[in-house]
Amino acid sequence: MGPDMTITPFDPRELLAGSRLGVLATIRSDGRPQLSPVQPFYDRESDVLYVSMTEGRAKTANLRRDPRTALEVTSPNGLAWATAEGTATLTGPGSDPHGPEVEALVDYYRSAAGEHPDWDEYRSVMVSDRRVLMRMAVDHVYGEKLD
Repeated sequence: MGPDMTITPFDPRELLAGSRLGVLATIRSDGRPQLSPVQPFYDRESDVLYVSMTEGRAKTANLRRDPRTALEVTSPNGLAWATAEGTATLTGPGSDPHGPEVEALVDYYRSAAGEHPDWDEYRSVMVSDRRVLMRMAVDHVYGEKLD
């Protein structure tokens, strides 16, 4: 930190809510961290963080074995960051485009991005890509902003 930079109090949940790119940390079977770039959606009202991921990927397998996780986001200028910690639950993958697993992904998409131009296509892709929705109830948030 340079001599003219100071730490200013801020609400890290505000940065979480406005960020659509972050790094998800999961725990490998040998205890080392696995870091994955993700596109999170933080629902501030419910204090829940969501990430859509694919079955079979390292982060998904890690969370099935150990649901403890953390997600870090950084402001575009790099002068603020926030980390959310919690326990993940996974929904999916689904085999029915209109089943509850895919409905959870539809709800996630609507909350994060609004209406999709072709919901039938979206539902079909969620099944064929074996998408899984991670829901993390946030236990702890910390971060800081530099001015």
